[in-house]
Amino acid sequence: MELTPDSSAPDLSGRIALVAGATRGAGRGIAVQLGTAGATVYVTGRTTRQRRSEYDRPETIEETAELVTAAGGTGIAVPTDHLVPEQVRALAERIDREQGRLDVLVNDVWGGERLFAFDKPVWEHDLDDGLRLLRLGVETHAITSHFVLPLLVRRPGGLVVEMTDGTSAYNSTHYRNSYFYDLVKNSVLRTAFVLAHELEPHGGTAVALTPGWMRSEMMLDAFGVTEDNWRDAQAAVPHFCISESPAYVGRAVAALAGDADVARRNGRSLSSGQLAQEYGFTDLDGSRPDCWRYLVEVEGAGRPADPAGYR
Repeated sequence: MELTPDSSAPDLSGRIALVAGATRGAGRGIAVQLGTAGATVYVTGRTTRQRRSEYDRPETIEETAELVTAAGGTGIAVPTDHLVPEQVRALAERIDREQGRLDVLVNDVWGGERLFAFDKPVWEHDLDDGLRLLRLGVETHAITSHFVLPLLVRRPGGLVVEMTDGTSAYNSTHYRNSYFYDLVKNSVLRTAFVLAHELEPHGGTAVALTPGWMRSEMMLDAFGVTEDNWRDAQAAVPHFCISESPAYVGRAVAALAGDADVARRNGRSLSSGQLAQEYGFTDLDGSRPDCWRYLVEVEGAGRPADPAGYR
């Protein structure tokens, strides 16, 4: 696939970022795009070259850090389980010792892809899996904010991006897969709203951000395609035509981080497709998919798959 460079990429040289949960998927895409813009990016996760993924997948945080550096930034891998307060405290202390501050925090910790059951009511959902979803998707974000935000409020202009699935408008009217999944993704939306109020007196900004139907490594494998031939999956799932690469939401985060007036977005729920229209960046193929509008106006309306006007 021919890749389109991001001509709208900001200059984030000298900026210090932490992408919590950067082993794969959106976290990796965000870290690399921050690196493309010149930032120093700390990347965390539980999967290292010494510790295989619980999904038995090949991606590691060391590889993410190398991709950040190759893109033009400085990638620093720090193995961290964000459910363990002592490890997150040590992470914050390391960033403080090495940088003395933090400019951007991206809270992307998740890891619950295989724990929720689609369309199962709470009384049929495995309880242990459901409670672990809450821990992975909500508790990790709270622990990370507790230890890391003191670095971010040291000077005005800090940005927190809470990564979720779905905009506030969409989630407020749609059931999101299961009791536990719905609670997690809507809790993260509320987390950004709360942090916006707590950061504002310190000159900081917090937003919730969602990608669209993202072609993560796991998603591509599930469809038996690669990033080069992803369109082949449309034969089985026609609405996959609206999907986007992880770089797309990464470019959204870079654009937010480079916006001197980002405070106007404080507390808001945003999407990659919306921000692409506003900032002018594109996905890797030069398109601007707007998944959340498509889901309502095309798929949700029962119309045939057709990305025209939506990418």
